[in-house]
Amino acid sequence: MAEWLTATRLVDLALLAVIAEAVVLLAWRGAAARRLLLTLAAGGCVLLAWRMALAGLAWPWVAAAMACALACHAADIGGRLPPRR
Repeated sequence: MAEWLTATRLVDLALLAVIAEAVVLLAWRGAAARRLLLTLAAGGCVLLAWRMALAGLAWPWVAAAMACALACHAADIGGRLPPRR
């Protein structure tokens, strides 16, 4: 049981939970859930970067995943802002 409590396994479980949440939301709510996909994608990219760092990958891979998270987050926030007048 203790081998399942390693940091990498917990991050893997969190990534699976994010993917499962996206699938369930799309199946249950359809088009209405699409607004949440960028939020989930940003969180998933952060988790992926964390997983890469724990696995010892080179820093450019971790930075690329974090940049992807930033882009998803910026697009999410941009979509929530009211249009300029």
